[in-house]
Amino acid sequence: MAKRVLMVLTSHDLMGLSGKKTGNWFDEVATPYYTLKERGYDVVLASPKGGEAPIDPFSHDPAFTTENTDRFEKDPIAQRALAGTLKLSDMNYNDFDAAFFPGGYRQIWDLASDSLALKMIQDLIEEEKPIAMVCHAPAILRDCKSKNGDPLVKGRKMTGFTDAEHAELDLGRHLLFSLEQSMKQNGAEFITADANWNANVVEDGALMTGQNPASAAPLAKRLG
Repeated sequence: MAKRVLMVLTSHDLMGLSGKKTGNWFDEVATPYYTLKERGYDVVLASPKGGEAPIDPFSHDPAFTTENTDRFEKDPIAQRALAGTLKLSDMNYNDFDAAFFPGGYRQIWDLASDSLALKMIQDLIEEEKPIAMVCHAPAILRDCKSKNGDPLVKGRKMTGFTDAEHAELDLGRHLLFSLEQSMKQNGAEFITADANWNANVVEDGALMTGQNPASAAPLAKRLG
C-alpha cells in the first residue's frame, strides 16, 4: 500500500480585522502535493471546517505562481480535493504516515488554537511520524506540548517565517503573535537563512520545518 500523507489546510480567509483576504499559500500547497504524489504518496487534504479551503489571493500573482500552481489549476482531481477537503475531526490521523502543513497567514487564526490539530501533532511526533511545516505553519506549534509538559519545540532546532520577512511585507502588525518570538520564548533554537527569502529547511527528529515559500519544495523532498 502507498504511504499516506495528511495535508492540513486552514479554513480561515481573513487576516484579523484588517479586511485583507488570506488563506493557504498556493505554491506551498501545489508543489508539495505533486512532489509527494510523484514519490508514490497518497495525499489527502483536510481542514478544520472541511469543504473548500481558501487560497491566498496574493499567491495567485504571477510573481508567485509556478509550474505546479499552473498544473494544479488545470488538474480536475486536485481542484476537487481543494474544493472538498475532508473535515479534520472526521480523520483518523493514526492511519497516516506523515503530515504536511502548508503556509499562509491564516493558520495563526484557526489551526494554532485547534485542540485537535495540536493533539495530532503531539501524538505523531511522539510516534516519530514526520510532521513537515512550512512558512507560517510552524506558528501552530506555539501551544503544542511534549509528553513531559514542556513546549514541544523546547530544545529543538526549527525555523519558520521570520520577523525580518514580515517587516519587508509590513504585515506583521496584523498578526495575533510573532511566530519567531513565540518559538524562541518556548525554548526553540530558531535557525534562519543567510538572507530573507532564501530556502531554509531544518530537521530535528520527526519535526521538519521550512522558513518561507522557497522552502516548500526542498521540505517536501525531505519528507518524501
